[in-house]
Amino acid sequence: MDEPALWSLVNWQIESGIDFLVACGSTGEAATLDEEEWLHTIRLVIDAAAGRVPVWAGCTHNSTRVLLRQAALLKRVPGVAAVLSANPYYNKPTQEGQFQHFLALAREVDPLPVCVYNVPGRTAANLEPETVARLVAAASNIQAIKEASGKLTQFAELAHLMPRGFKIFSGDDNLALAAIAVGAHGLISVASNEAPAEVMHMIRAALENRWDEARDLERRFSRLFEANFWESNPGPVKTVLSLMGRCGDGVRLPLVPPTAATRSKLERLAGELGLLKHAPIPPGVRSEVY
Repeated sequence: MDEPALWSLVNWQIESGIDFLVACGSTGEAATLDEEEWLHTIRLVIDAAAGRVPVWAGCTHNSTRVLLRQAALLKRVPGVAAVLSANPYYNKPTQEGQFQHFLALAREVDPLPVCVYNVPGRTAANLEPETVARLVAAASNIQAIKEASGKLTQFAELAHLMPRGFKIFSGDDNLALAAIAVGAHGLISVASNEAPAEVMHMIRAALENRWDEARDLERRFSRLFEANFWESNPGPVKTVLSLMGRCGDGVRLPLVPPTAATRSKLERLAGELGLLKHAPIPPGVRSEVY
């Protein structure tokens, strides 16, 4: 793990005005970390944030039993503000299976807030709005969802079904403004790793009904939103951050770095967007950042 680069990234994100951090989420290599590394990463991010913004901790597993054991460890980490957990992957559970899985997690970490994460493109399981409503009724600490189904109708249905105070976050940068227009409350972003101030301003403008400003920023960065998935996430993001001098570009297997052709396209795009104006990689910075 590249601790100096991770510490630096946390500070840069906070200084850029972001509202909260997610440690060990999807845009990273959390799935390749062993348990000790995972806990250490979360503690490091909390230490680096130093109370300036809330830190959410990613905690996902396709075995409910393992998830609960890890959640029990997480609950003992001081400074965790909330838990973000994705659908169980590979198993393709039914709605009832997902309901029981997330309910067990919520009870294990109570009173920590839980944000369920619906990302069927990675997990092969969609969490339907009616199931989210059941979860919210059954566990008061299930307080938010990161919705990455890619379906605007699903955002609208969530906004209609959920009680006041429940938070809906887009998990897709390119749908964030549309999601806010139908009732979402913000974005848990991929591109914010590369352009935190700009993405933050785009979302804040939309939430404050400054839609012309929000749309201008979306138009400017829409190519980056797409480019981040030219190859498997987080490869392109990490490559751009490396080009910016923020970290190295190595990834753990089964991920591999983007091809030379993709890297060249990313460098050209990052230059056009004005992202390549930062200092070189600091001494001692290595390649693996999570």
